[in-house]
Amino acid sequence: MKTSELLVRCLETEGVEYIFGVPGEENADFMIALEQSDSIRFILTRHEQGAAFMAEAYGRLTGNPAACLGTLGPGATNLITGVANGNMDRAPMLVLTGQGASTRLHKESHQIMDVVAMFKPVTKWATTILHPSSVPEIVRKAVRLARSEKPGACHIELPEDIAKQETDAQPMQPRRFHRPVAEPGEVEKAFSMLRHAKRPIVLVGNGCARHDASRELRRFCEVTGVGVINTFMAKGCVDADADYCLYTIGLQAKDVVACALDAADLVITIGYDMVEYHPRLWNSGRDKHIIHVDFQPAEIDEFYHPELELVGDLTHTLSTINANIETLGPVMRDLSQQAATRQQMQQEFKQYAADETEHTIRPQKVLADVRKVMGKEDILLSDVGAHKMWIARHYQCHEPNTCLIPNGFCSMGFALPGAIAASLVHPDKQVLAICGDAGFLMNVQEMETAKRLNSNIVVMVWEDNAYGLIAWKQQSQFGHHTDLSFGNPHWLLLAKSFGWHGHRVEESVALQETLKVAFSEQGPSLIVVPIDYRENMKLTERMGNIVCSI
Repeated sequence: MKTSELLVRCLETEGVEYIFGVPGEENADFMIALEQSDSIRFILTRHEQGAAFMAEAYGRLTGNPAACLGTLGPGATNLITGVANGNMDRAPMLVLTGQGASTRLHKESHQIMDVVAMFKPVTKWATTILHPSSVPEIVRKAVRLARSEKPGACHIELPEDIAKQETDAQPMQPRRFHRPVAEPGEVEKAFSMLRHAKRPIVLVGNGCARHDASRELRRFCEVTGVGVINTFMAKGCVDADADYCLYTIGLQAKDVVACALDAADLVITIGYDMVEYHPRLWNSGRDKHIIHVDFQPAEIDEFYHPELELVGDLTHTLSTINANIETLGPVMRDLSQQAATRQQMQQEFKQYAADETEHTIRPQKVLADVRKVMGKEDILLSDVGAHKMWIARHYQCHEPNTCLIPNGFCSMGFALPGAIAASLVHPDKQVLAICGDAGFLMNVQEMETAKRLNSNIVVMVWEDNAYGLIAWKQQSQFGHHTDLSFGNPHWLLLAKSFGWHGHRVEESVALQETLKVAFSEQGPSLIVVPIDYRENMKLTERMGNIVCSI
């Protein structure tokens, strides 16, 4: 068989279900081979960046890699932003690119560039296939690395002349390995630190959203009563209805939740990833006692120097702690600050939840209505912009991976293509993407992909005719902002032109019912909400006046 056919067979053996992308001349052999596959579905996208975001969403939701595909040159460069985003959001994914013949890679030649070198900074591993017999090893290594903690992207390049060569090689059968586990002696040291802590707190990161670790975290909290603060990507690791849920941190400013961290005499970080929320923001005095619980040792950082590290499979570590939790014995703890934090945040969530002021729709009201319409296991995907800050703070979750927020690389344009992938993974769930008008138009072409696939998704655009998050941050720092405004299309005509259902909500009283209608419609639906972003600076002002009573 040809090398291209072997590559497809290796991907099949690894259980790859989807490849998203835009093919070109240099990967034509691969596409013809892929056409014969019974187990891999190719999803043609309208831009390579959209393909990468789809692969990311699939990886975050399933824990298994999908692939995104582009040709050489501009096809590869179009992929790179989405690949970087998925890699830093810890999504297992494969990146497949074509390349010109290996006989012309050493010289100036049409569309030739060093694609592998370009992808190395934004992937866990990047390589080119130079001999047909190496394909099974390369695919096996790429998938293993993509899935291993911390998960991420791996890139494979296939030159067009190598793709045509014949080979007798066969796929390697995947063999899973057991992740290392934390040393029992270190676990006992953790118990000792817990016994002496009066105000312990858990800071949970995106690692806890993987490998079913959240189940064991909940067991720990139910026994100890210790409160949990989550980062953006760890929303839902504990149920928002649980008394020990202290909600979300990460707005880069002093929020109510930070008071609970300030009061803590022991911080237990679980699956914590500092690409989301740097420790200088919560340990500026470098005086916190920290237990680091994760798949990997702690990143070296002057503001994050744990006294104890429980390194190994996260679920196993938490399970071991839970199996021996009774050895803690009776411990007198002061969790009053944590209870006050939860109560104060709940008051803020209620402030505009029932708001029906005419001619203005506040972010808080939108998210309260969204939460009422969305089921506990339905999926919300946030784009990047001012709305992301409001979603992180005001949209609460009951299960992990029910709110996907890009919070490592933080690229705009994620939510629409991500929602398409989410609907493929979970066709039985309601899938909602919330975008700013800027981010939505960055990958607006994928509206055609959604229509072609008849994706049952709803996309809500918060319209403010500006780069709202940039305006918010400039206003906060300098007291004014530069010109960041722009025009928008006629949204309902745009929806109609792509064959979508379209709705515009001018009054907050109509929002909840419009959402229900949109979810009942077959195929993709667009809802446009003119948003009242005057609330941005009001929130900044409140945060600036927060004084913690410790």
